[in-house]
Amino acid sequence: MAKNHIRLDTEQQKGIYERFRLLSDRYGKWEVWADFITLSACSLCLSDRQKREEEYGNIIKRYRPEEAQKFAEMFALTVEALECNPNQDFLGDLFMRFDLGNTWKGQFFTPYNVCCCMASLTAGNLQGQLDRQSWISVCDPAVGAGALLIAFAQECLRQEVNYQTDVLFAGQDIDRTAAMMSFVQLSLLGCPGYIVVGDSLLHPMVGPSTLLPIPQEGQEIWYTPMFFTDIWQLRIAAERIKLLGNCKEGEAS
Repeated sequence: MAKNHIRLDTEQQKGIYERFRLLSDRYGKWEVWADFITLSACSLCLSDRQKREEEYGNIIKRYRPEEAQKFAEMFALTVEALECNPNQDFLGDLFMRFDLGNTWKGQFFTPYNVCCCMASLTAGNLQGQLDRQSWISVCDPAVGAGALLIAFAQECLRQEVNYQTDVLFAGQDIDRTAAMMSFVQLSLLGCPGYIVVGDSLLHPMVGPSTLLPIPQEGQEIWYTPMFFTDIWQLRIAAERIKLLGNCKEGEAS
């Protein structure tokens, strides 16, 4: 990767590129990117901790200590970038700038400004929806790096809606690395919800409610840290009680 072929606009982009380039010279750029994203996701995931820690350990042991440190620095720069500007698809943008889509499966992520337009057109009156119900949900069955869900979160802020307490985010993608990219970004932005890894056509998300997805064979469900806050756990508990009541009514009838 020749540096002069890649436009880098921010210090965080430049910092990640420098470390990414050094690692890619030894291991290959797709492997490095996939490992960076998976390591970041495993670090953020609060559920299935033993499984995530084992996956993290299996990846990181392939690298020298000084190389492993570069992954930690890349993650820190990602955190910094989204703190400085949450209104962006940081990882998806880097993915395209690094020409990783052409390297792997010909993936092309929807530009973030297009996602912002789509979110604005489809969101409707969010305050009006919340007057009729306690929370709302948004789902992207081809989530990619999460640009559309990120844009929806920013639309919530524009409409003065607290998406951390009032919106459930759900996404699915057949490509595991892409799904992990969205999981990392939604987690860092404080979006409550989950990302499903799996084919949304053959194996779509299923469950008795949006709050209670049930993993199908070959699927993984990654819950963001904000999903485990008290307000969402209370809603999950209430949903389970409601479903239990419905089951008992059905048995009685």
